[in-house]
Amino acid sequence: MSAQDETAKIIRVGIIGLDTSHVSAFTKALNNPDATGDLAACQVVAAFPEGSRDIESSLSRVPKYTEEMKNMGVEIVPSIDELLTRVDAVLLETNDGRPHLEQVLPVLKAGKRVFIDKPIAGSLSDAILIFEAAEKYGVPLFSSSSLRFGSDTEAVRSGSIGRVTHAETSSPAKTEVTHPDLFWYGIHGVESLFTVMGTGCISVKRSLDSDGNIRVDGKWSGDRTGAFIEGKFSGTATGETGTASIGDHDGYEPLLAQIAHYFKTGEIPVEPAETLEIYAFMEAADESKRLGGAEVTLASMMKKAKEKAKREVE
Repeated sequence: MSAQDETAKIIRVGIIGLDTSHVSAFTKALNNPDATGDLAACQVVAAFPEGSRDIESSLSRVPKYTEEMKNMGVEIVPSIDELLTRVDAVLLETNDGRPHLEQVLPVLKAGKRVFIDKPIAGSLSDAILIFEAAEKYGVPLFSSSSLRFGSDTEAVRSGSIGRVTHAETSSPAKTEVTHPDLFWYGIHGVESLFTVMGTGCISVKRSLDSDGNIRVDGKWSGDRTGAFIEGKFSGTATGETGTASIGDHDGYEPLLAQIAHYFKTGEIPVEPAETLEIYAFMEAADESKRLGGAEVTLASMMKKAKEKAKREVE
């Protein structure tokens, strides 16, 4: 195959889980005949509809999104194994994070690149097991909220105001009883927070603000601080050279561009260590809630999760 043919080759993308609006939005963007750049190299061709087994808000959406996918020319297949025979890469879109480990294992065993939509799992221990499996099978993967790739947030991460010393981000934080509170929707604002703060969060304390909204304050190494506050998509970061707005939602295309580039190259835009720290932050927030707002270290949560993950594979 010539270099020109290789460049022109379309990456066939499969979707696992049809219970979120992301599947329609992502498919429309990737299958758009006017798509450019890396997006033009990917096309959604098949989908396996099943996802959550018991979350009604997810189960009730499957027929609607299955029909929408059919209308866009996407083949609906009866199993993940069948899906893997038809595709080169996978979008794991099941809204429920709990089955993600089970769903992603056959994808990794088949050597297919996979993006896992938020939340990466239903627990920190499962997230650890997912990354361990990715390493075992030699398939780098990533998970991210689309908020990470908002232009204002990326500018701050790239150094527009120097080293960030304090940041506060907000997003809606609808909860689901089967998941740690912030996993379900608060992940968006937490992802923005970590995008500008980076790794190095030591501990968190959870409380309610004067309006009754969730607030999680974190301490980072180097005397830096950050907070997630339930609210609208917004935020502010303070750095060595100024202050900047962060946390806006610029739509899905910036994330999809990153996914498409990863599908083409295998290069991941978010390291596993950062993703795991994000989920440790959110589990620590739940632990702080259980302890009446006490300070909880991320190291203690990682230790417990690693011990649980180890037990699960023994």
